[in-house]
Amino acid sequence: MSTGPTPATSAPLSELEVGTSTVKKRQIAAWAAWDWGSAAFNAVMTTFVFTVYLTSKAFGGEDHASAVLGGALAIAGVLIALLAPVTGQRSDTGGRRKFWLGVNSVAVAVLTGLCFFVFPSAQFLLLGVTLIALGNVFFEFAGVNYNAMLAQISTPKNIGKISGLGWGMGYLGGIVALLIVLQLFVQPSFEWFGSSTENSLNIRLVAVFSALWFMIFALPVLFAVPELPRKVTGPKLSFTDSYKLLIRRIKAIYRSSPHTIYFLLASAIFRDGLAAVFTFGGVIAAGTFGFELKQVIFFAIFGNVVAAVGAIIGGWLDDKIGPKRVIVFSLIGLLIAGTAILVFGNNPQSMFGLSWSGTTTFWIFGLLLCLFVGPAQSSSRAYLARLAPNGESGELFGLYATTGRAVSFLAPALFTLCIAIAAPVVAEGQAQRWGILGIMVVLLAGLLVLLPVKSPEEITTAVVPEH
Repeated sequence: MSTGPTPATSAPLSELEVGTSTVKKRQIAAWAAWDWGSAAFNAVMTTFVFTVYLTSKAFGGEDHASAVLGGALAIAGVLIALLAPVTGQRSDTGGRRKFWLGVNSVAVAVLTGLCFFVFPSAQFLLLGVTLIALGNVFFEFAGVNYNAMLAQISTPKNIGKISGLGWGMGYLGGIVALLIVLQLFVQPSFEWFGSSTENSLNIRLVAVFSALWFMIFALPVLFAVPELPRKVTGPKLSFTDSYKLLIRRIKAIYRSSPHTIYFLLASAIFRDGLAAVFTFGGVIAAGTFGFELKQVIFFAIFGNVVAAVGAIIGGWLDDKIGPKRVIVFSLIGLLIAGTAILVFGNNPQSMFGLSWSGTTTFWIFGLLLCLFVGPAQSSSRAYLARLAPNGESGELFGLYATTGRAVSFLAPALFTLCIAIAAPVVAEGQAQRWGILGIMVVLLAGLLVLLPVKSPEEITTAVVPEH
């Protein structure tokens, strides 16, 4: 073990030396393009289109199919939590970060494309959920290496702005991909063979489109950003030895920089709340505020635009005032907007001589929620990238993925619990709105745990043995 800690702010500069002394704009653009392309898997496959298809009546009924899909995703979550830190560590030490980003991206694209063979029949349900679950596993592994690469293409002066650009590109890419899918496949504007609904051909072709979209935009970063040098010259560590090394590293970091571990815990909590804002936003819009499907889609599009703008602005502020302040401000904004929907969303409101309905309340404060989600997500990534010891950002982002998975039950559980408690005591059809309270509790808990955590410039991390 080294005798002294490595300043957190030196990590991006050290990894930058692997490439060139001046970060080229094409490397940043290529890196952000991966985020743009990944939206085809996130927004199209796992959120709005293909999983909705998988949980339809054609696959044995909504309840049964949803339960099977949920179980498969839960198993995938366990695998990610167990394997992500070690896969990140091994790509760091082996100098194979870009290689494994490429391998995992290709795996996601192939698994997505294979969803074309999931025909609308109950006998294909297991194939469908398996492909989606495995896609999630490889997508998270790719994300570990992708997030770690942020330290290679940035400096301490612009790391927040570049992280925000990536998140913004992801949101905007999701909008464009969804619009293309809607116009060509789901609600086609003109007749062509891909618009045929026989055997759900149109939806199955969405999988092919998503695979191609993701792979095309994942390729640039594999050519533009240089690979890391190999750090370990001896024989490769076994997976067992890798876990032993991981435990030693965690202990060493905790001894020299406990606030790094504290941030991982705090971010795991509030990131679960951030994910729930998008997960349950459409559900609340339809169930509580009476949005039709078309209105939900329009809200999703506007929400992603606002989130992208928020991420880009938040990234700029990140470099000016620091990521912790951006995250704290964003979480406070989320709590205010969420509380407004909970309190004022039921009845028509009047303020400053203006009157509006509960639906308008949701549009106003729902978009504010989206505005603050982007900066919180972007600055959380930038915060951790600033903390990464020299050449070890892959391992740290692996822990980032693991801690997030470990508490991913919090917001859904509290959302459900609050609805169950409210159901007997509120008017019919209004219990769902109280699920917002559960999400707000998670965000508040994450904020309270984050407040005592030091800013990145105040934190140092230890370098621990490679063997």
